Amino acid sequence: MRLSLKAGERIFVNGAVLRSDRRVTLELLNDATFLLEAHVMQLDDATTPLRQLYFIIQSMLINPASQQETQASILSLIPHMRETYDDEVIDARLSEVCALIVDERPFEALRLVRGLFAHELPPAVAPAAIAPEADPALAGTGAENPVQRSPLRQLAQSRVA
Repeated sequence: MRLSLKAGERIFVNGAVLRSDRRVTLELLNDATFLLEAHVMQLDDATTPLRQLYFIIQSMLINPASQQETQASILSLIPHMRETYDDEVIDARLSEVCALIVDERPFEALRLVRGLFAHELPPAVAPAAIAPEADPALAGTGAENPVQRSPLRQLAQSRVA
């Protein structure tokens, strides 16, 4: 597999972070787990359940040493996510994601999840990823942002720590 990197671009290969100081083309000559920097989601961008799932799956690629533990977590979370959404497309794709995770094909699972972002409407329990201070209905109530206490968010935060 050939990969072209721009100057300063990073790539995650088998848990190692590599950065090129100039434009470079790499050729992977054997099986390797990799993730390009452009496909890495930051924790702050994991604002919906599907984005949180993406964040957790990407950790399998970034940190292969914890792949078994992360895989088990994902497989236990997907059934809850399927209950959250009332959308046949999302439900079917989550089933496919589950199968890909079982088959240890996380990169393909990431692609499927990323494709669902456009179809995602915030679930009923999290009407929006709005900070309490930005929502007049929540202002001054001390209410938390529902996404902040999501089980997926909590798992994602524990993976970063």
